[in-house]
Amino acid sequence: MLSLLTVLENGDAIETANIGREGAFGLFAAMYSRASFNRCIVQLEGHTVRCPIELLQHEFDSSEHVRNLLVSYSETLLSQVQQTVACNAMHSTEERICRWLLMMHDRAEGAVLPYTHEFLSEILGANRKSVTLAAQSMQAAGLISYRRGTIQVLDRPGLEKASCECYAIVKQRFDAFLTPPTTAVRSQLQ
Repeated sequence: MLSLLTVLENGDAIETANIGREGAFGLFAAMYSRASFNRCIVQLEGHTVRCPIELLQHEFDSSEHVRNLLVSYSETLLSQVQQTVACNAMHSTEERICRWLLMMHDRAEGAVLPYTHEFLSEILGANRKSVTLAAQSMQAAGLISYRRGTIQVLDRPGLEKASCECYAIVKQRFDAFLTPPTTAVRSQLQ
């Protein structure tokens, strides 16, 4: 699980997107020979595949299927970035935490997430006290349980209801991206 961070001049950083099993990091370098303009951190351990950029650039240039896949994924990731910007500007800390925990829960293997309030405040660009108050409210409502350094999702449907619309919008876009086109399904059946 990767977090893409935008870093400000003073060193503060905020997450603008996250990538799980469904995605990849470094695609712009493959498509356009440009360097990444954000910081990427690993926030949950897991397996990953690393590909030499030259090989990916060759596949992008020579395969329409690969080109369409990379461009489609990039558009989907950009929609997550745009939705995150809107969410961070317009929604409460509690709604943003719900959205973020749901996204992590989708990608994590298991319901226990290894995050502190301090980490949540940094990744969401919220102050620590508002994160703690929101987490206390969510725990009192039975949505999550937390102990120092771990958060467990107890009521996923309740968490979805407490989240703003941003989680559902981003999930719908990624689900659409991950659904194979009917032409691909038909060709496999023949």
